[in-house]
Amino acid sequence: MLQVSVDWVLFSLCKLNPQVKWIQALNFFIYDSLKILLLLFFLIWLIGCLRSYFSTIKVKEWLAGKKTMANLFAATFGAITPFCSCSSIPIFISFLKAGVSLGVTFSFLITSPIVNEYLVILMLGFFGFKITLLYVASGIAIGTICGLILGKMNLEKNLVQDLFSKENQIDTDIKFPNFKSRLLFGFEEAKTILFKLWIWILAGVGLGALIHNFIPQEFVRNAINKSDLLSVPIATVIGVPMYGNCAAIVPIAVALFQKGFPLGTALSFMMAVSALSLPEAIMLRRAMNLKLIMIFFAITTLGIIFTGYLFNYLQTVLN
Repeated sequence: MLQVSVDWVLFSLCKLNPQVKWIQALNFFIYDSLKILLLLFFLIWLIGCLRSYFSTIKVKEWLAGKKTMANLFAATFGAITPFCSCSSIPIFISFLKAGVSLGVTFSFLITSPIVNEYLVILMLGFFGFKITLLYVASGIAIGTICGLILGKMNLEKNLVQDLFSKENQIDTDIKFPNFKSRLLFGFEEAKTILFKLWIWILAGVGLGALIHNFIPQEFVRNAINKSDLLSVPIATVIGVPMYGNCAAIVPIAVALFQKGFPLGTALSFMMAVSALSLPEAIMLRRAMNLKLIMIFFAITTLGIIFTGYLFNYLQTVLN
């Protein structure tokens, strides 16, 4: 509905040519900006209301006893949420504000864009059940393991403190007399966070629109040498800066595979585009410093590269 409305304004009302590259980029920018801003507001509003029923202390105590399982729960939850790398950030921030540990929230942030319903449905049609199932399992494994590693590194000091200050945390002393007060709390929290993030969101989506519409598929295919042992890291590094939705990513991965690229190389490119992007890094800069963003990207990239090589090996074994 939102995409149809944006198309109507640009192409019917303003009479712009949908075949022109910069107009396509403008369409992408407007649609994704509105989608992410609305998603950010309503999800934080919802999670803020839910948070009012649980104290930060209780959330931390519950997750503290779960250890590895907490990361697995977060990664699995990420797998069933239909969000891209940028759209996952609102929930990531809300989890941190609820007192969930950094490593556990990273497990969600990593897995959510790698595995989602839209991508799984598209993969089933292109790759079949066996490869899709292995992809889902590997995506959850990447999120779980990378989240565990990041959690062990004690990186909380690299978060932007004003976004996660103590006054924004809920403790057992705060009382909510009725449901309306909980709704108001969630609304105020959503409004506050949106005010702090909106400029970063627009900057990130703007960069994503340029990358999405001005980097041709032929460039990606030609940049990856299918006969080279380094095809997996090359495909991953090329995929990291890019930004696109599942409908655009899966066909590119299929095209690479059909042209003779190893399965792991094609999937590592798809994982990199899904899980990491420069627009995501720009948006995350409001929540954490550059050091933490670089560590997060580096560890996730290494996890994707390892998985790419694993899929290449499995392809030779299964064949």
